[in-house]
Amino acid sequence: MISWIQRSFQHHFRVVFGVLLAVTIISFIFTIGASPGIGRAGPKTYSQLFFGHDLSRQGASESLYGDAALSVQLQAGFMPRESAQVQEYGLQRIAALALADQLKIPAPSREDLATYIKNLGAFAGADGQFDANRYATFRDSLKTNPRLSEGDISRVLSDDVRIMRLQQILVGPGYVLPGEIRAQLALADSTWTIAVATADYASFQPDLPVAEDALKRFYDDTAFRYMVPPRVGVDFVEYPASAFLGAVSVTAAEVRAYFDENPLRFPKPAEPKAADAAKAVNLDADFAAVRPQVEQALKTERAQRLAAKAAADLTVAIYEQKLTPHTPAFDDFLAKNKLTLKAVAPFHRDAVPPGLDWTPTIVEQALQLGADHPVSDALSGTAGSLVLFWRETLPSFQPGLAQVRDRVGADFKENERRQRFVEFGRTLRGQLETRLKAGEAFDRAAAAVTGGSQPKLVVKEYPSFLRRQPPKEIEATVLGPLDRLERGQVSDMLLTEDKGLFVYVKDKKSPDLAETSPQFAATQAQLARLSVSANRNLFMEEIVSRELKRNTPAAAR
Repeated sequence: MISWIQRSFQHHFRVVFGVLLAVTIISFIFTIGASPGIGRAGPKTYSQLFFGHDLSRQGASESLYGDAALSVQLQAGFMPRESAQVQEYGLQRIAALALADQLKIPAPSREDLATYIKNLGAFAGADGQFDANRYATFRDSLKTNPRLSEGDISRVLSDDVRIMRLQQILVGPGYVLPGEIRAQLALADSTWTIAVATADYASFQPDLPVAEDALKRFYDDTAFRYMVPPRVGVDFVEYPASAFLGAVSVTAAEVRAYFDENPLRFPKPAEPKAADAAKAVNLDADFAAVRPQVEQALKTERAQRLAAKAAADLTVAIYEQKLTPHTPAFDDFLAKNKLTLKAVAPFHRDAVPPGLDWTPTIVEQALQLGADHPVSDALSGTAGSLVLFWRETLPSFQPGLAQVRDRVGADFKENERRQRFVEFGRTLRGQLETRLKAGEAFDRAAAAVTGGSQPKLVVKEYPSFLRRQPPKEIEATVLGPLDRLERGQVSDMLLTEDKGLFVYVKDKKSPDLAETSPQFAATQAQLARLSVSANRNLFMEEIVSRELKRNTPAAAR
């Protein structure tokens, strides 16, 4: 098998992951802020040296981050979504190779590469083992992708093997205290039997009188909530698509072609009774049944195009004539072209005037207008197109209590209600603990401590489970306090947006915590690996940080 892998890599690795690397490189070129050639030209460029690599040079950044992306793809079998992760890995990879050079770690042999390749995630099957069929499929895909050379792949794989050997040197003993092992065992391998009592927040409606002095204090403490941000006032010229329908004409052939291109948009009306459920599809009959709708849709689409063209022509004319909105020349231009300017009251992102049927894109464009950019591009909406004109920008201001009294009053009541709910939870927990210590069952205790207008505690019991394998129906919030609870104890009330939860531990069976147990040894090895990995990452991050700090960007010319 290993010989076969070697031969395959030697003969077929000329074009591995070409598309992946090409796409990745393009994105990375634009993420390296120091790269020259993007943005305004200046008299000087700046270099950022990193272990002999100039990160400001386009070729260097392509090679560094491209190799990192390919390395991740080969090792893991998938590409990270965040390019920042690959960038960070790329820097650590270069630092590790520099350290490997200092320690004189040799390049791997062909046998070493073959063994390494056999364990790559890119070629692992569903069982996690090397999959010859998966590799064969990958090899076939190389024939149509001639963008990478065998040397590129060999370099990345050889560097990865050297980095792996360096990591083994940096591993260290991985010391873990016995107490940490027992704590992890008790948390992960204990068998829990719990019940959860839920109080519905919506049904908690205490009487909350609003005293004027308390309301004033609340407003003073939370005034930032009611600060009104800058608002933009705009005018606009609208081109509704309906105004252009009269100028649109369509032929019967165009209507039929439009239907054939979009048959799913025009389902024919349902028949009262299907004469034959297995009747073959008849496109001619289907078209005849919906022809008026198809024709209207085609006309509307073309009318929208005409509206968009008219709006674009308006922006071009304003630009060519160097017109400024709300000047006599601008007003004369609108009058000559019989255009009506409509006004919109000043607004901000969170308070768009009601009845304004604008898409989020149009709203965002309006908010970006200002004295230095008073005219928008032609914008398409749901009913046509329009052009926006900046009128004014009002500064932010702090309204007085009287202006926002209703909002402040509602927020004050909700804040008080939430605090009362927390106090209600503390009281319930104390009552539950008293009854549980007296030997009362949890469900009976929960029923006894709530009554009248208070929210009822609804109890649900769960089958026994391990912390690392909880039932799917258990909320993650419930698992949080388990590491602080023992058998017979009940948690504080856990608050979510719409309820309060009490977790009661009916039973807890701890695993064997003796240092001679197999679980203890396995957990010790696992924690040691995690400790080593964390320390190794911190070490490499420190090396990267020091090198970047040591070689601050300097003028190259």
